[in-house]
Amino acid sequence: MSEEKVVKLGAKKKTGSHKEESDTERDDGLVYCSFCKRPNTQVLKMVKGPGVNICSECAMIAVQYLILNDRMPSAEAQQILDAFWGKARK
Repeated sequence: MSEEKVVKLGAKKKTGSHKEESDTERDDGLVYCSFCKRPNTQVLKMVKGPGVNICSECAMIAVQYLILNDRMPSAEAQQILDAFWGKARK
């Protein structure tokens, strides 16, 4: 499996202008998270979608919110959260 920092998902939306990528990818080659605005050089991984990007940290915060929104995460979901946040139970 590739160890690329930027993973591209989906096809780019075709519009009449070239403004599509200006907010998420700049001329310097950096890709920015659409949520926290950090560049791919400051995060573990970046997922690049059509017109939107999310870094691994923002993705995990979103997953944690969605799981904990039910207030009782499953044992499997809790293991994933613990592993990501470095609190694996022994």
